[in-house]
Amino acid sequence: MARRTDSPATEPTDWVTRAADDAVRHAGGDPRDAGVAAAFAEAGTVVTCASGISPSGPIHLGNLREFLTVHLVVEELRRRGVPTRHLHSWDDFDRFRKVPAGVDPSWATHVGRPLSAVPDPWECHASWAEHFKAPLRAALAEMGCTMEEVDQTERYTAGAYTDQVLHAIERRDAIEAVLARHRTKKPVADDVPADVPAEEAAVLEDSVAQDDEPTQGGDLARFPYKPFCRTCGRDTVTLTSYDDATTDLAYTCDSCGDSHVTNVRTQPEGKLVWKVDWPMRWSVEGVDFEPGGVDHASPGSSYTVGKEIVKLYGGRAPSFVGYSFVGVAGMAKMSSSKGGVPTAADALRVLEAPVLRWLYARRQPKQAFTVDFGPEVVRLYDEWDALGRKAADPAKRDAQVLAFERASATSSAGTLPTPPVVVPFRTLSSIADVTAGSADQISRLVGDLGHEHSSVADLEPRLSRAITWTHEFVPAEDRTTVRTTPDRELLAGLGDLERQWLHLFLEHLPSAWTDGSPDLDRVTTVVYGVPKLARGLGLDDQPTDEVKADQKAFFRLLYRLLVGAERGPRLPTLVLALGPETVSSLVQGA
Repeated sequence: MARRTDSPATEPTDWVTRAADDAVRHAGGDPRDAGVAAAFAEAGTVVTCASGISPSGPIHLGNLREFLTVHLVVEELRRRGVPTRHLHSWDDFDRFRKVPAGVDPSWATHVGRPLSAVPDPWECHASWAEHFKAPLRAALAEMGCTMEEVDQTERYTAGAYTDQVLHAIERRDAIEAVLARHRTKKPVADDVPADVPAEEAAVLEDSVAQDDEPTQGGDLARFPYKPFCRTCGRDTVTLTSYDDATTDLAYTCDSCGDSHVTNVRTQPEGKLVWKVDWPMRWSVEGVDFEPGGVDHASPGSSYTVGKEIVKLYGGRAPSFVGYSFVGVAGMAKMSSSKGGVPTAADALRVLEAPVLRWLYARRQPKQAFTVDFGPEVVRLYDEWDALGRKAADPAKRDAQVLAFERASATSSAGTLPTPPVVVPFRTLSSIADVTAGSADQISRLVGDLGHEHSSVADLEPRLSRAITWTHEFVPAEDRTTVRTTPDRELLAGLGDLERQWLHLFLEHLPSAWTDGSPDLDRVTTVVYGVPKLARGLGLDDQPTDEVKADQKAFFRLLYRLLVGAERGPRLPTLVLALGPETVSSLVQGA
């Protein structure tokens, strides 16, 4: 990623900087050493930053934090010239836990099977897991995120972890001692405070981070490995015996009733339990940095336990950043298994890729935040545009600008797409509101408003997002519907002052279309000036308190006559969009 470089004394820092420093230290280097990148390259040292997710449902905006946290750290390391990789694990060998709302209840027959073995009920992908991987891959590509993908189904079934599985079974007593020690700690999900947002509580309830419950009694109750039934493919098995010498594991399936013996050494038909699986992979992959949700860092949960279990593999836990939750305004829960939650692909229909990245880059991972698809979108774009203007001045470079830079470009994609001609989102959405989303008409009106551009393409990708937001995310009752006929009843009941306002408005309105071309400043002057003229002032005079009150009443009158509502888009923009003929016909009732 191209970025301005300053002297160490003026180079701003942020959470990404600090996380990258920790990753370098974990890999055995000193981040303060200017030669660390060269030393790593010479030694063949690659800093491994890992992410992982179970594709059990829509990969929502909370899940996106897993990917972007790692991506941003990897980009910082690449900027420094440090050899690094983003290793992402698709945990599709995890069990299908429950049927979410909206899916055929008959899919309950697949509960307990690997996600990669569950059919896609929508019949558009090879499996349940692939159905949810695909849109996330596309969204990440749009955001300039690249990663080395690892399919855990492929790894396990190919026997890639066989030695590690056998090691866990051999050391099962030591593993159980670690788990038992932490089992006395009260997990956070058991005592969620009342002020925790609903989406956080839902994630904690649905989390696998604290899974450590025995599925049977006896000596094999907490066996660290569980096979999928050879007959029905479910993990709903009761282990009946294990032979340490032969590695034969016998079981009976509680679902189909069949009994089998699987040889752990030669038949890779299962996987390690989560709290052993994660630290095992740290040791195999040599992970130097990996984030996790707060549910994974609470007492007795995955990371806490994993820090000790990984030592049984001769490894050590990676540097860790715990991230908090991302909510969505108006959404009660963010649990992926519930379905119906906004994904990165949904957000990219409204937010430019750099803007979406910026939401995650500008906040420390431990800070929870909410993505609001309502009116806040307009303010968000305003803030982004203002930051872009600030970033253009090298003298103003600070941590805020650094976040802007991280959001704007990547090492693989370069500078991410932004409109060649930046028109405020509020302007585009207002015009889209009154033109039914006609791109050509919007383009013409944008030019009339003084934003010079040669084609509609100069307004993209923002224009399409403004159209989408206006027509799909703004409630119908808040959208603008231009009247097709005059409101004759309203016009007939007007008072003398209101009739005077409309007369003056129609008298001066044509002056705003000089030589057939509209002048927004002149339209604004007329709209605000009519009440001044009615009180004996000039168009350019300062309004009195009386005139200010008249202006509010006049604006409400125009809105009622033009769009049948008490409010709407900014009046000068609305008048300009409708044109003098339409405005005149609705105002005078002709």
